[in-house]
This record gives sequence, structure tokens and C-alpha cells, in this order.
Amino acid sequence: MFSLQAGRMALVVLSAVLLLTGCQTYQQKTSETKGLWSSGHLEAAGADYTRKADKAQGGKDALVYRLEQAMALRAAGKITESQAAFQQADEQILRFDEKAKTSVSREAGALFSNQANLPYTGRDYDKVLVSTYKALNFLQLGQPEMARPELFRAYQRQQDAVANNRKRIERDQKEIQSAKSEKSGEYQSVQKAQSDPLVSGEMKKRYATLDQLKAYADYANPFPVYLDGLYFLSLSTGASDLERARKSFERVQGMSGANKYINADLALAEKAANGAPAPPRTFVIFETGSAPHRDQFRIDIPLLIVGAKRVPYVGVALPTLEFNPNYIAPLTVSSSTGTESTVLLASMDSVIGQAFRNELPTIVTKTLMSTTIKATAAYFVNKTAEEQGGAVAGLVSMLATAATQAAVNISDTRTWTTLPKEYQFCSFPTPADGKLRVSAPNTQQAEVAVDPKSTNLILVRSVSPLSPLVVTAIRLK
Repeated sequence: MFSLQAGRMALVVLSAVLLLTGCQTYQQKTSETKGLWSSGHLEAAGADYTRKADKAQGGKDALVYRLEQAMALRAAGKITESQAAFQQADEQILRFDEKAKTSVSREAGALFSNQANLPYTGRDYDKVLVSTYKALNFLQLGQPEMARPELFRAYQRQQDAVANNRKRIERDQKEIQSAKSEKSGEYQSVQKAQSDPLVSGEMKKRYATLDQLKAYADYANPFPVYLDGLYFLSLSTGASDLERARKSFERVQGMSGANKYINADLALAEKAANGAPAPPRTFVIFETGSAPHRDQFRIDIPLLIVGAKRVPYVGVALPTLEFNPNYIAPLTVSSSTGTESTVLLASMDSVIGQAFRNELPTIVTKTLMSTTIKATAAYFVNKTAEEQGGAVAGLVSMLATAATQAAVNISDTRTWTTLPKEYQFCSFPTPADGKLRVSAPNTQQAEVAVDPKSTNLILVRSVSPLSPLVVTAIRLK
């Protein structure tokens, strides 16, 4: 259990954290910018995220703001600026990854504050999509050769994700085991809280929707794999590229299920791998909606502290994953040869939900441990104040520790929210007249011109029903 000196030191740490953090969650800090984003003011959102990212440079939130900035600028059509932001984010990720190989745990300090006070180092799906969007930006900038290594990196990062998750679980288990041995009283409180019917019932209710999500293989995302197949089919330099394209389309078919578009793309790749020339084809990728965001809920937990009346605030904040229902789909693409409608390629609700579910047991245990340690420290501080200064001093101490704990007991709600909710796609032979019309269910539409003798990629972004369709046509070959 905590000594008196440790209790006093903990209170000092808690008070300092209260002053430094401002007691706001990430969602609260970004609410105005998210309002601009969801209402279709993409350029203003990009500018606001840029200000936030520059201000956060070098701080614990630097990476997540840079990711938001890069995607918002991309949606606003500022591809060069977006690429620069993605490059900064990627460099930060690489520094974190390199540091993680040699540094000891940096989590101990968070036990006195919260997980939100640790640097945001990027989740595995973040890393995969950073490389994927760098490749897309290079294609839009007319530098297709620069996209190749980014697609290799995206593939490798997907392969590494499973191993990274295993290492994270092993590391977390060691930290929890260490906490058990060093703070046995606090860990007993954690066990009591987890077995409490009211606590477990509330968590089951809050997390029920996670079990309803479509399941991909661990840390798999069909979208980067599809882009990989599309690129190496259209811009192949030899037989090995064509075989890679065939395998990528085959993997997408296995992850997302068969449909007429992926079946046709795979058949085309198989013929190309066998030496048949690929006829001009047009691929459409539709990014719609916004990815889930993290919020929090508070719940009271029981603690094994004698004289618990001296710890007036024993509440814990746990993260939830909130899904965004405001999006449009499908997209209709019309030409002289007919009409096609996009179908689901990848659900970021599922990708992010599965990652969240994998992290959740450790998040809950560490959060309960942190809350218990802070409550125990507060108990000793309050008890000493009452014994040495009387009832008034004890009351003042209780109010101070309660306010501090309530402020720092916030959940880590940082996550990359400007990603789309869904990736949809379709593909078809390039029309001979090169004329296309894309139409959304909310009556928005745009005319698109493509090269009738080439393979073309059309990128369409819709943030919400209120935002404009952002349409880009790229000649690949």
C-alpha cells in the first residue's frame, strides 16, 4: 500500500497534471473543427487542423493532429500540403517505433494521471493507411513511381500488425503482473471492480455493438490490398508485378467476399499474368462518411480501502467507440455503356472496432489500476490532513483531492477521425467516349472525363450528406 510520503507525492503529481492537461478530452478539444469537417467546410477544417498540428508539434498529441491535418487537406484538394503532413506523420511514427525497440515502459507515469497523457504513437491501422494515402497522393501528383515503395510499406505494415499486437499483449501482461506484485492491495480493488455486477453489466451494455461488426482477419484492411492490386496491374513492370496484382485481388475477394467487380478484376489480373494484354478499364474508389470516434463514460467502482468515506470521488472513465451514421452510399456511375453502383470494399467501423476490441481488456485493467492508485493516494492525504489539521483541514483536503481526481480521470479518446467510414468501389471497361457521370443519393453529381484508351482511377470523397463530392480522375496507363 501507499506510504504517507508516496501519497503526498502523488497529490503533487495529480495537481500538476490537472494544470497541464486542462482536463479536456481529445473530442472536446476538436469539437469545433469536427463541426467544420462534418458540415462540408473542408478547407476551413484543414486550416484549423493545421493550426492545431503546428501548435502540438513536439507534444503528446502531435501525431494524431498531424494525421487529421493530412486527411483534411487531402479532402480539400491540397494534395502537396497533404503529402507534406503525411510525411511528417510518418517520420514521427518511425521515431516512435525505433524508440519502442530500446526504451523501457513509459506507462508508469500514467498510473498517476491517465492514458491520455502518454504520447499518441499511432495504431497499426494508422500506419498502414499513412503509407496507403502517401501512395494515392503520389498518384494524384503525377509521380506513380514514388507510390510503389509506399505500397510495399503498406503491405509490410499489415503483415507486422499481428506480431505487434502479440508483443503489445506480452508487454501489457508484464506490466500488469508487476503492478500485482508491487501494489497488491490496489490490484485486489481492480479485481473487485471487474467482478462487480453493476460495473460488468454497464461495460457489457456499452460494448455490445462491437460484437455486431463484420470481422476481417486480424488487422486486415481490404482497401490497401485492393489499391495494391490495382496499381501493380495497371503499372506493372513485369511478370512479378502482375502476379502480385493477381494475389492482391485474390486476397480482397477472400476478405470482402465475391462480387461482380472483384471477380472481374481478379479475372483480368489472371489473364494479364498469363500474358494477355489488359484492355482499358476504369476503377472507382468511393470514400464516404467519417470513421468512428472515441468518447467516454464514467462509472463508480468499489474499492477495498478502509475508511473509504475519506475518498469522496471514486469514479473511472472508460472509452467507448461511437459510430457516425451520417454518410451517403452507394455512388452511381453512368456512361454510354450502362450504369454501375459502388459496393462495400472495406468498413473502417470494422477495422477500427476490431482494434479497439483487442485493446479493451488492457485499457480497462490499466484504467482501473490508475483510478485505484489515485484514490488510495487521496485517502492517505485526506486522512493525514484530518489527523494533523482537524476536521476543516480534512474537508479542504477532500475537496481538493476530489476535484483533482475528477479532472484527471478522463479517458484517452484520441483517434484518427477524418478517415472515411467506408470504402466502396466498382470497375468497368473504360467507355469509348471517355464521359462519365457520378451521382450520389443526395442528388449531388459531377461530370468526369477519362482517357478512353487508358486505365483510369476515379477517386470520390464525401464526408457527409452536407459536404460536396470531391472527384479526382487519374490516368494510370
